[in-house]
Amino acid sequence: MKTNNTTTSQSLIKKVWMLADVIAAAGVGFTDYIIQLTYLLFLKMDEEKVQLGLQSAIPQGYGWNDLIALDGLDLLRQYEETLKVLSNQDDLIGTIFTKATNKIEQPVLLKKVISLIESENWLSMDGDLKGSIYEAILEKNGQDKKSGAGQYFTPRALINTMVEVTNPLISETVCDPACGTGGFLLAAFDHMKKQSKDSEKLRFLRNEALSGNDITPLVVTLASMNLYLHGIGTEHTPIRCQDSLERTPTTLVDVVLANPPFGTRPAGSTDISAMRDDLYVTTKNNQLNFLQHIMLMLKNGGRAAVVLPDNVLFEGGAGEIIRKKLLNDFDLHTILRLPTGIFYAQGVKANVLFFRKGTKTKDVWYYDYRTNIKHTLATNPIQRHHLDEFVECYNNRVETYSEENPDGRWRKYSYDELMARDKTSLDITWLRTGEETVDYSLDELMSMIEEKSANIADAVSKLKEIIDTIEE
Repeated sequence: MKTNNTTTSQSLIKKVWMLADVIAAAGVGFTDYIIQLTYLLFLKMDEEKVQLGLQSAIPQGYGWNDLIALDGLDLLRQYEETLKVLSNQDDLIGTIFTKATNKIEQPVLLKKVISLIESENWLSMDGDLKGSIYEAILEKNGQDKKSGAGQYFTPRALINTMVEVTNPLISETVCDPACGTGGFLLAAFDHMKKQSKDSEKLRFLRNEALSGNDITPLVVTLASMNLYLHGIGTEHTPIRCQDSLERTPTTLVDVVLANPPFGTRPAGSTDISAMRDDLYVTTKNNQLNFLQHIMLMLKNGGRAAVVLPDNVLFEGGAGEIIRKKLLNDFDLHTILRLPTGIFYAQGVKANVLFFRKGTKTKDVWYYDYRTNIKHTLATNPIQRHHLDEFVECYNNRVETYSEENPDGRWRKYSYDELMARDKTSLDITWLRTGEETVDYSLDELMSMIEEKSANIADAVSKLKEIIDTIEE
């Protein structure tokens, strides 16, 4: 049966992407195509529920059967009207169809997508199979450089490792305040559902335990559908289309798992300082604001695992204030230093901070998985086994670094040592850099050049703003 499922999964993904190539040639981007696929897939599964004698969640006149009977401009008009009506619905439907618009403007191509979905019975598929197919489509979309969707993806190996060591329990609540397509929430769900067969605990897990926010409507659609296909939030999606940073947390949670967006806040975003009076310090640094938000949304005793860029470890001013708060009011027990080459954006230097609320830090344990580590997405992507030693060290808490073994990657620093450092910097490395080189593909080199050019342009723009302000 497993082989059949694998075959079905691979063949469906192949069909989806063969059609993607056809539609892309007509000027429809991969991400737009996946979004339309999502809308239509939801309508098809609703019709399959009706065939099983269940009630439709779709208003009469705007269901799957109202589309498949049409062709040409009639199909186009009906589909666009359907999206308009469903985007105004409440609960799950309204979230799936958040700000829904049609991007496939050629009727013949729209008909092809509908025919692809019509050829399968989705509802009868095993939940894990449905979910894995959809996740694979999302991940493949993220790998497409033109779509820019990679910004919403964290490597699966890293997600699974963070979930494993944080160990969310089936009775706990888990939140990702910048959830993207829901990777952390799904990994937490998979981890938690194995812990009990009790029906009430599983009901709580599927309907109440998980929550997430994202600022981008299209991503909210993808995340909601991703969870829905895994049997999570089938009536009320746990995903909300909102800017987490704009609101003081009203509900505290047991666990936060997140990879907040790097860089500055999007142009036109609300000034956080004008919306929040609960933050420890005012700053325009997006990562520092997310870190503060996560610190505030944890219950006493709650724990977090958060991917953050290097500047969070050493930036002065607001950064120093927040680090001192983290060391004094939280147990910042572990920092995993990550290598470049594992994210879709090239050259990103990041870390995972693991901390617990309500207990002062005694020691911070560092695992250096950066120095002399070489990964590329094309030739050596990070996999779960690469982090086996980190997981073992995390659980055992025995230093591998010593004077006799200066190449040990697992080392602890005391609270006093860290507080005595300039600006309370947590940016620490002790391993000697080797002479190893890495072979990048031409695409990867171009991406790195483009990213560095964008960073320079951003820096120049900010410098001009400062100069203009001074001259005024």
